[in-house]
Amino acid sequence: MVSQKVVIRNSTGLHLRPAGALCKTAMQFKSSITFTFDRTTANAKSVLSVLGACVQAGDEIEIQCDGADEQEALASMVAAVENGLGE
Repeated sequence: MVSQKVVIRNSTGLHLRPAGALCKTAMQFKSSITFTFDRTTANAKSVLSVLGACVQAGDEIEIQCDGADEQEALASMVAAVENGLGE
């Protein structure tokens, strides 16, 4: 398992559109991908789980990837967040 902390940069946090972008990125990989925020663990492949974490702009999340392609998954997830998730 690999993990990395990253700060949500887009000004609106993880509302529906960026949550969908995050999930779309996660779905490309076979690995299990989750993130933790404020004692909550969310499945990054589930839009409802991502929305339920209530992540706002400037919040720090820790992305965890576990599986055959975990390194590539983590790099892609971190890059997506750092690039603003399409916003």
